[in-house]
Amino acid sequence: MYVIIGAGIALLAAYFTYGNFLSKVVFQLDDTRTTPAVKTNDGADYIPAKKGMLLGQHFSAVAGAGPINGPILASVMFGWAPALFWVLAGSIFIGGTHDMGALVASVRHKARSITEVIRVNVSDRAWFLFMVFVWIALVYVIIAFTDITASSFVGMVTLESGEVVRGGGIASSSIMYLVLPIIMGLLMRYARLKEGAALLIFLPLVGAAIWAGQFMPLSLPVADPAAAQKVWGMLILLYCLVASVLPMWSLLQPRGALGGYFLYASLIVAAVGIVFGGYAVQYPAFVKLEPAASGSSFWFPMFPVLFITVACGACSGFHALVSSGTTSKQLSKETDAKPVAYGAMLLEGMIAVVSISTVMILAPDSQMIAKAPNFIYASGIGKFMELLGVSATFGITFGLMAFTTFVYDTLDVCTRLGRYIIEELTGLKNWKGTALGTLLTAGVPAFFIFQTMTNAQGNVVPAWKIYWGTFGASNQLLAGLALIGIAIWLANARKGSRVWLAAFLPALVMFTMANWALVLDVYNGWVLGKGHPSIPWISMLLIVLSVLVAVETACSYLSKKKLADADVLVAQPQE
Repeated sequence: MYVIIGAGIALLAAYFTYGNFLSKVVFQLDDTRTTPAVKTNDGADYIPAKKGMLLGQHFSAVAGAGPINGPILASVMFGWAPALFWVLAGSIFIGGTHDMGALVASVRHKARSITEVIRVNVSDRAWFLFMVFVWIALVYVIIAFTDITASSFVGMVTLESGEVVRGGGIASSSIMYLVLPIIMGLLMRYARLKEGAALLIFLPLVGAAIWAGQFMPLSLPVADPAAAQKVWGMLILLYCLVASVLPMWSLLQPRGALGGYFLYASLIVAAVGIVFGGYAVQYPAFVKLEPAASGSSFWFPMFPVLFITVACGACSGFHALVSSGTTSKQLSKETDAKPVAYGAMLLEGMIAVVSISTVMILAPDSQMIAKAPNFIYASGIGKFMELLGVSATFGITFGLMAFTTFVYDTLDVCTRLGRYIIEELTGLKNWKGTALGTLLTAGVPAFFIFQTMTNAQGNVVPAWKIYWGTFGASNQLLAGLALIGIAIWLANARKGSRVWLAAFLPALVMFTMANWALVLDVYNGWVLGKGHPSIPWISMLLIVLSVLVAVETACSYLSKKKLADADVLVAQPQE
């Protein structure tokens, strides 16, 4: 209780201290500036949204499975203390700066994406390299999140109480959850239903969907669970195809509002369990990954593996794409950037803290340790809900639905952003570009998900487990590159000021840790022969792209600075 409450207090204090420093000193938010959402307001992509609704939509879009999956994996591998420290430090000083910087930079550049901010402030070549890197990173987000979500829809788990949680029931609840916001969006747009009234109607219906799912499980007529998981993965990708081309008002905004409150509810449930549950910390604070006989130390491989495993719980490059891709087109006034971007990152940090707590209460020899992270999380949430008199089945279903809620928002936003990138790279801004971009962004993950993955022992393992490290490294590296772009923009916009260091120093941390992890992947694959054969090739490609972007950025900035200095000298009067 003391650890988790202390973490919550630290995050809240950071919002009013470092958050104020960022908004007032670094980014100088000003409500007298008209935001692109207000100025353009085309009723499709540019739509001003109320702060609360936009916060819910942004929060549920950026959170994904990362703040649950990553912190739980890291806590099991290295102990809960290192994971907790990195979540707090990373979300406050790095992730929050990154998210807020990407949103404000986009708003100041007419709601253009972070890639366009780099084009304007660096060069066309850096823009092209960054776009390719971003698209690859998005594909890995979709692979990891689709596969782990599909795993929730198959099989069944019998609890200690004898109750059964059916994967088909989770699938049914998920489908009902996706239909509800569409109805809500239609009523809000055409029946003029107010947001408050819509939430009062549809939030209880989400709870009803969770309860009803277990009584009407949707099981596929496929005997092999692994094959059924692949089919569910394809169906989820089909959903991404459709959802990514729908207008924002029809699904993205209403589902974001519902999902946001649903996720707030999971935080409240966790708070009740932590405060009143009387749970003791059983899992070790520090864990050595390998036996001492292997010659490894605690610090290595914790550095850099911890940082790319926690991923979204502390910092995520994907957030820059959401902030500058969809959120910036809905920001009503500049000062909303603090609660929407920085506040959402701290909320995501709190989700990561709650995820860590579900590991802390487990015994080191618990069979639960070997379970998938989403089930560890759901089991912890289920235990917390039992304190409220709720059945374990409903509690675990609620936890898995909270996990799935994160993922749905992330997946269709990823597919939408991937479509934008293909449209930009090809120059096809018509239906052909929409079709090509959507099919490529959802089709490439389908290829990887349908592969049968095995570990070093030849055992079949899920795709998300194989690619989680690569996803984490690419995601953190994307954050580092985005922070470099934000730093260059600040340096150009605020000449003579050192506020650019607030973005550049975090960029160095992210760039170093991510590339370090990718180099280890290359070494393990090509030298030691470990892991899936595709991993070292993809890791090397990401290393080359990131280094080229960094070199191009440095050369461009130094050449522009030299020209600017020369202009100053020419402008000075001769003595």
